[in-house]
Amino acid sequence: QVQLVESGGGLVQAGGSLRLSCSASGPTSTTDSMAWFRQAPGKEREFVATINWSEGPHYSDSVKGRFTISRENGKSTAYLQMNSLKPEDTAVYYCASRIIGGRFAYWGQGTQVTVSS
Repeated sequence: QVQLVESGGGLVQAGGSLRLSCSASGPTSTTDSMAWFRQAPGKEREFVATINWSEGPHYSDSVKGRFTISRENGKSTAYLQMNSLKPEDTAVYYCASRIIGGRFAYWGQGTQVTVSS
């Protein structure tokens, strides 16, 4: 089972930046992409960004141009660089890993990001 651990959340003022990290361990060779999702209070979890080992990154319209997803060390670490943060970016951010050709089966515990106005 792939295990994911996020870090890097915190409190930042609007317009500021944060960098989230997601470290994966276990059988990562069974996965083909990693992604970030977020869930704000009272709202459903939503997609933020994903990076596929062969296709590259994709973003939600709400973060395109402000957030950058990247990876290193093969499939073991993913990052989410968040710039020009807005109060509406406040949420718990989750890292997820997708089984090859399947669903996002593995999830981290989440890290809180709070953007003050």
